[in-house]
Order: sequence, then structure tokens, then C-alpha cells
Amino acid sequence: MVKTISSSFMPILKWTSVAAASAALVISIQASADGHKDDADGLHNTAKATPAAVVKPRGSSQGPWTPANGFADLIEDVSPAVVHVATAGFIEQRGFNPRGGRPDFRGPQGFEEFFEWFNRRGQVDPRQQQPEPDSDSESDEEKQTRPLGIGSGFIISADGYVVTNHHVVNDADEIIVTMTDGTEYKAEIKGSDPKTDLALLKLEDASDLPFLPWGDDEQSRVGDWVLAIGNPFGLGGSASTGIISAIGRDIQAGPYDDFIQVDAAINRGNSGGPLFNMQGEVIGINSMIYSPSGGSVGIGFSIPANLAKGVISQLQSSGEVERSWIGVSIGPVSKELAKLLDRPDEQGALVSGVIADSPASKAGLEARDIILEFNGEPIKEMRNLPKEVAQSQVGKTYAMKVWRDGKRKTIRIKTEPFPSEDQELATSEPEEQAKPKMNKLLGAEMAKLTESNRERYRVGDDVDGVLITSVEPRGLAAKNGLRPGDVIVQLGGDKNIQDPKQVTKVLKQAEDDEESSIAVLINRRGNPSFFAFDLD
Repeated sequence: MVKTISSSFMPILKWTSVAAASAALVISIQASADGHKDDADGLHNTAKATPAAVVKPRGSSQGPWTPANGFADLIEDVSPAVVHVATAGFIEQRGFNPRGGRPDFRGPQGFEEFFEWFNRRGQVDPRQQQPEPDSDSESDEEKQTRPLGIGSGFIISADGYVVTNHHVVNDADEIIVTMTDGTEYKAEIKGSDPKTDLALLKLEDASDLPFLPWGDDEQSRVGDWVLAIGNPFGLGGSASTGIISAIGRDIQAGPYDDFIQVDAAINRGNSGGPLFNMQGEVIGINSMIYSPSGGSVGIGFSIPANLAKGVISQLQSSGEVERSWIGVSIGPVSKELAKLLDRPDEQGALVSGVIADSPASKAGLEARDIILEFNGEPIKEMRNLPKEVAQSQVGKTYAMKVWRDGKRKTIRIKTEPFPSEDQELATSEPEEQAKPKMNKLLGAEMAKLTESNRERYRVGDDVDGVLITSVEPRGLAAKNGLRPGDVIVQLGGDKNIQDPKQVTKVLKQAEDDEESSIAVLINRRGNPSFFAFDLD
């Protein structure tokens, strides 16, 4: 079976449709890179290994590396631990999917076209490609498999643990890992995390394998040389070099975006392969490219090693990732909001919603708070908070600094496990009925939330506020982008809007005070957001 599956990928040199099925792209997450910060360094090649098995980083004894030295020695040192990953699926289990083998792709805008391109090119319709039953042909099991795609990976322990991307092995029923010397191993998925696009494989009957050391990507800088090795287009081990183009890149792929952007050539099949620094240490996992044409245009993205270590450690120990959760919705702090909230700068994560009975609710966190620090780590941007929380330990208490009413405040919060998708997070049951009434100051018709209008406008039971049912074309509401179905949760200094009369009171007071704008918190189809409401 091993040789049969492996040989099914030989036509890749003649046609690229199979090779294209596992391109360097896809992040779930809500793609990002997390794990337990406190245990992140606990998985540094702790396998049953002989000291000689580890690929040793290039030390200072060899002198500082320069481009004049070339890359040959480095490539020769690390290549034995970089592998080719081939996947296959059973037709009777999956069936033919005309859209391709990655239906759960939720990548950022601008990447979908490329993803669909390689899915269309990469899938083989089993109804056309499978041979008719023949008693002289191969076994029923072999006839029922079809290639899904290819990718790359790298070995992190002598007993055969291999890191790759989730999207490389997702939906796979059979996985074959091939070493640079041609040795093949069957592999099973030890654990896979779609939110960070990481997966851990275990090779069967493997021992004394060469493996790679993790590096510290936080020591890397924009402009540093990097080396990428992988299996582009199924050609086998191929190396490309370049520099780090950017660090901490957020491409809106998920809540944990913190990519290393490189200009080294990364193509289909490089997914899951390692990104090295010049000491031969893995500082990233190549996962995604941006490409209007389908080929490398010098924009590749790698998951930072420091973020991947915690995920891989959990996958190795338990086969799954347990994330911490505090139960808040957050948004950025704009210049206008910073002024309205008496903040001297735009740093921090603005709390726009607190889920009932969540850690944040129990700790006393409130909508309108600005989170400035979590566990001693500054929250300079909104996106820093999910990463810091995700890397914290579940069930541990952390100090969190917030900005509230013009002052700093320290809150202690105990994290909890991230709730399952079907778990009910909060409920409330307002029963009071009210008819919509026009507010001339706002230029909108408003009503208290009821069971019937919640259902009509799809407002969740966990949302409280005043519902907008219609908007005048030239009123303040329309000028500020409000629309029917929006729920006003906070307005100006009133943090608990429950009645349309409160909206009128706040607007009149702002008008008397000759304010040009006030802060407003709305909830639109379950998504809370703060913005500066222009009164002019």
C-alpha cells in the first residue's frame, strides 16, 4: 500500500493537477498560532534520540555567516530532516467533491481565488479516473484510494514526530512521508489544529531519525536572511532563499495572525515546510502565499516558531489544543474614540461586549474598558489580546490592566477553557413589549427589545439595548451608518441603554454641551463595535 500510494504521485512531473491540491495556503483562523506560553519550551526535541541525531545549529565556531559563504553547507546540514508529505483518501468515505478537498477554508479576502484555482485543478473525479473492477487488478482497498495532495514537513524528534500544516493532511485517510533518501513511512495524525493551521504526525516504526531544533523567531529582524526547504509541485526537496520582509503581519486570516512575511520563493507543495535562520534553526512553518497568478510572487507567510511550539507541545501530549478564554468582544481604539475616552494614545483593545457568566464578567470587566496589559504583556493593538490570552494557561489567574473613566485600573481574571461552539454563552429574557417610536434627534425609529422583534431582526438573547427599526435618509443615524436591526447598547456617558427615552436624553445633553461627537456601542447581527458618533 505504501508504494502504491507513493507511486500515484509520480505523474506530478507531467501534470500539475494532483500537485496543486495542497497549495501553500489556508488558515482557519478565526488562522492563528497559539498554545500555552508557560509550556512553550517544553517540547524541544525530547524524543528518544541519540545526541548525534539532532541537526546541530551552526555555531559561532564556524564564524558569522555572510552571503559570500553561500548556503550549500546549511542546506546539506538540515535537508535530511525535511520531508515530503503525500496524502490519499478513500472514495467510499468521502465521495467526489467538485469544489475540492478543503471545504472548510475560510481564508482572508484575496486568497480565495487562488485557493479555488488549485482545488479545481487539484481534484481528480473518481467517477472518471477509477478503473473498472478487474479480478486481475490490484486489491479492492487500493482501487478505492485517490491522491488528495502533497505538502512538506519537518522532523522534530528522533522517533518520528513530524510538523506540517493542518490543510496538508486535512481529510486524509492515508499519509505517506518520504525522507530525502527515499525512505517511506506510513504516518498517522497525532493531532491537528485548524485554527492555527498546524498538524503533528507520527511516523510508524521510526527511530534514530535526524531532527531539527526550534529557533527563537523573536530574535529575527526584517532584512535577515532566511532559507525555505520543501516539496514545491512534487519535485522533491527544493531550497529557496530570501529575506524577512515583515514581522507580525496580520492578513485577517484569523484571531491569532502574527505571520513572518518572506520573499523566498514558496509555491504549492511548500506548505508545512520549515523556514530556517542562518544557524539552521526552524523559526517558522511555511503556510500561505499571496499570488494572483498561482505562482510565487515573493509574498509568503510563515507561522512563527514561538507561537507554534505551544500548539505542537499540546498536540504531542494530548492530541488537541486547549485554549484559554475570558469572554469579551473587542475592537480597535481609533483616534476619535481615544479622545472621547480620555486616552492619550490609541493603544489597547477596546471592550465592546462582555459575555454573561464569563471570566470577564466575573472579574468585573465592562464594555468601554480599554485593556492595556495582560499578564505583564502590553496590548499595543487589538489583535495582541487574543494571542496573549490563547497562550495563557487555562484556570490560572492573571493581572490585567485596563483604562476606565480616565484612570488605570488593575483587574485579576481567571481564565477558563474556550467553550464549545454549541455551548450557550449567555441568556436574557426581556419580556416588556413596546411599539417602535420615531426619534427626531436621531432620525431613526427605535423600540425596546422583545421576543418578537429579536426574532424578526435576528438579535441574540444575550444582546441588550434599544433596537433601530427604521432610519430616515438624511438623519444623524443614516449619516453615521446606522441601519435597521442595529442595537444601541451604549451612547455617550450612558453605559446601559435600555429605553429609547435614554437615547433622546443623551442626544439632548450632548447638544446642550455643544459636543461634536460621542461614543456609541452598537451590536449588529451579534457583532459589537464602538465608534465615534458624529453629531454635526
